[in-house]
Amino acid sequence: MKKIILTGGGTAGHVTPNLALVPRLKDFGYTIIYIGSYEGIEKRLAEEAGIPYYGISSGKLRRYFDWKNFSDPLRVLKGYQEAKKLLKDLKPDIVFSKGGFVSVPVVTAAGRKGIPVIIHESDMTPGLANRLSFPSASKICCTFKETLKCIPAEKGVFTGSPIRRDLLSGNKLAACSFTGFTVNKPTILIIGGSLGAAAINESIRKILPSLLKDFQVVHICGKNKVDPTLTHLHGYVQYEYVSEELRDIFAMTDIIVSRAGSNAICEFLALKKPALLIPLPANASRGDQILNAASFEKQGFSKVLQENDITEDILLQNIRELYEHRSNYIHAMEHAEQSNAIVTIVDLIEKISQHGKQV
Repeated sequence: MKKIILTGGGTAGHVTPNLALVPRLKDFGYTIIYIGSYEGIEKRLAEEAGIPYYGISSGKLRRYFDWKNFSDPLRVLKGYQEAKKLLKDLKPDIVFSKGGFVSVPVVTAAGRKGIPVIIHESDMTPGLANRLSFPSASKICCTFKETLKCIPAEKGVFTGSPIRRDLLSGNKLAACSFTGFTVNKPTILIIGGSLGAAAINESIRKILPSLLKDFQVVHICGKNKVDPTLTHLHGYVQYEYVSEELRDIFAMTDIIVSRAGSNAICEFLALKKPALLIPLPANASRGDQILNAASFEKQGFSKVLQENDITEDILLQNIRELYEHRSNYIHAMEHAEQSNAIVTIVDLIEKISQHGKQV
């Protein structure tokens, strides 16, 4: 039986594309195993999906001074030794990595053992973890065509982003039952990523009195970020994280306010949901979300508002404009060039696992 190891973690965006591949991988007869960090979000998501999970030590390189920058290399080295032993015991035919620093030891160990590796890069420009993994990769898949110029030409493959098929089968009435909302009033979904976005949460909550006059608001605000003082508001619900019910909430949603993580915005595109994107600012990131948002804005899929430009009036105005012109954004998304990333990636996995790296 063919065996594949999936790896990647740190945020849901490093995990959900892996999980999107699982049904088709099973159709092709793969035994699927996940390697991630000891207690990262990937552990919970993989186990909820019924995938055998192994944790390894992991660390990261921060873009700011932190004493952990001195100890984390030791954690990475430990993770490499753990990954090497796991690969020896599990004997996979291939490794598929979605990035995040926990993937680096796994990919490096696989490369050293001659196990084929496929990497997927979601953002416009590759992150450090994936760049460190490039030498070990047989192929490097990417979400944006623009990314191809940033990766070795002989390894790059434009695939798009794997989107969970279940997201396309949401039920609006089920979402109304879950949230207590009505079908007779438009709904805004506020989502800041699996870890939440404090700046977006705070800004949205300031304008709730105005928003709730015309909209219902579903607010996925991140772990430990629910505001208990607002639970009484009619037409407003908060959740730390939503899993199974997310597809139904998407079906009910008219417009979205979100960060600009590539996996999330590709889901919005697949679902034809207009979004106001508020990317992580450059001083809090490497700027990948700014580039992602700019690409979607240029193609007419989304409206963009920089976090540093937010005031209560400007945020409210942008949300109202997005809703008013939502049909224009939907029209653009309906005419977008989209590939079937799941089919493309699993076919590539099949070819490389059968024939080795030279595909």
